[in-house]
Amino acid sequence: MRKCYHAAHIYMILGVVSGLYYREFTKLHDFDGRTQLALMHTHLLALGMLAFLIVLALDKQFQLSGSSLFTVFFWVYNAGVVVSVAMMFVHGSQTVLGRPVPVGVSLTAGLGHILLTAGLVLLFVLLGRRLKELAHPAG
Repeated sequence: MRKCYHAAHIYMILGVVSGLYYREFTKLHDFDGRTQLALMHTHLLALGMLAFLIVLALDKQFQLSGSSLFTVFFWVYNAGVVVSVAMMFVHGSQTVLGRPVPVGVSLTAGLGHILLTAGLVLLFVLLGRRLKELAHPAG
């Protein structure tokens, strides 16, 4: 359970800092347009902080973290969030600076979304197994 708390706390800090970065970086470069940097703040807070606070509550209720599948979920999902947000950072910063965004950024962002999806699938598999175990305890 502590892993979820720490992850949520780290994502909260990163979410706040990313909002500050967006505001100050665009102001420093007199940028008025649309940029991926505007989305980083919300993604870190929603996919990071809020998601792990929800998983923390689910873990408290259903003891999810006792399973090895939980560890796989935790790291796959975190990798997905980190890769996706890192690509938002690169894409957004390049946009503000008026530089072209390398093709690899979009491809890597796609990988991040695949990891997020895999992490969510793992979470639902784990939750489904625990619900089944609780409904039909081994006798």
